[in-house]
Amino acid sequence: MLLTVTTTHRPATDLGYLLVKHPDRVHQFDMPTGTAYVMFPEATEERCTAALLLDVDPRKLRARADAFELSQYVNDRPYAASSLLASAISKVFRSAQRGTSKDRPELAAQAIPLEVRVPVLRGGADLVTRLFAPLGWAVTATPIPLEPELGGDSRYVDLLLTGTLRLADAINHLYVLLPVLDDGKHYWVAPDEIEKLLRSGAGWLAGHPEKVLIARRYLAHRKSLATTALELLDADQPVTEEESELPVARKAPLAGQRRDAVLAALAEVGATRVLDLGCGPGALLGALLKESRFTEIVGADVSARVLEQAERRLRLERLPERQRGRIKLIQTALTYHDDRLSGYDAAVLMEVIEHVDLTRLPALEASVFGRARPGAVVVTTPNVEYNVHYEGLTGMRHSDHRFEWTRAEFAAWADRVASQFGYTVTIRGVGDPDETTGAPTQLALFTRTEVTA
Repeated sequence: MLLTVTTTHRPATDLGYLLVKHPDRVHQFDMPTGTAYVMFPEATEERCTAALLLDVDPRKLRARADAFELSQYVNDRPYAASSLLASAISKVFRSAQRGTSKDRPELAAQAIPLEVRVPVLRGGADLVTRLFAPLGWAVTATPIPLEPELGGDSRYVDLLLTGTLRLADAINHLYVLLPVLDDGKHYWVAPDEIEKLLRSGAGWLAGHPEKVLIARRYLAHRKSLATTALELLDADQPVTEEESELPVARKAPLAGQRRDAVLAALAEVGATRVLDLGCGPGALLGALLKESRFTEIVGADVSARVLEQAERRLRLERLPERQRGRIKLIQTALTYHDDRLSGYDAAVLMEVIEHVDLTRLPALEASVFGRARPGAVVVTTPNVEYNVHYEGLTGMRHSDHRFEWTRAEFAAWADRVASQFGYTVTIRGVGDPDETTGAPTQLALFTRTEVTA
């Protein structure tokens, strides 16, 4: 799927500074469902165009077919603009979406002539116009005809938007409205989507005549989420991450609360040399790097591909030599002994164990608690009892989860492991707790007995 953004602002090549992308290069980004590319088919003083091409991998798409509620093999997901493209926009144009530019800060705050084209977009011309025209765009939505033998028009349009706006506003309009027009998301919609909607809709959504439709579709027709979002819009309260007295739906996302809880547990045991086991693309590693008390950080994962993603995400090649010396990435399987993992102050298994088959879990326990034997181990995993609060969720929270435990099941496992391998353990909740079901995430902090003594 394709998106192009063109400007005739002089010099037009300043678009590269706003997007933080050099016009002479092709920029490549790994996405959960494929690969995104940013390139500049034209870049002159008079006119500059940036093209975002999202190449969807059908194999990855099939793995998420349940989220789309579509056939695994025949669908329009690789071609028609949708939340897949919106996610790519947010990832590759993140600075521009925030309205910041290190090199052209004045221009980032200025309205410039823009032309945006989305060649294949699901949605009727009337709805497209109703959504974009109130935002200052001149809208041309050309229906795409069906095959000649069928006759008539398809349900897709070729969209062209022209106007004079801040680039950040244009990107946020697309980020919100592309999934709205498609009326479907490729991932499960949780309460933290409200915060994304309000942040991206700041300054324009509250006054939009179609705000009810936008909220309902963006939030996957989950009535409770849409109602909360509309109430917050009507209250005209800006969304900031620093606010402490926020409604539940606007508090920090659970992933952020989980990272903070892990960092707090590591600080509690005084760890300085830390293993992130099953590190994935490096979300926790980035947080560890920011903390100077962690003098040695090891990210370990079985997948070479995600380790490459982590290396790019952390920009390891750009780190100063001293910083780069604090971290290393290794490929290893956690169900096998690996002496490289021995001798560390602490190890973290953050949202890892539920991805391991129950029959292989004893091998992980022996490898981590028995052979590597760090001074402390931090384990987080979902609390399945809390799943009843996720409207529309059937089954487990992720298609790759092999199991999800109740609080009693997790406590029993933690007690057995601690007793078997010579650790003490304490268990706590992460996230806003419910009186009946507890917190959404459960955390166990294991401390080796001789270390405690």
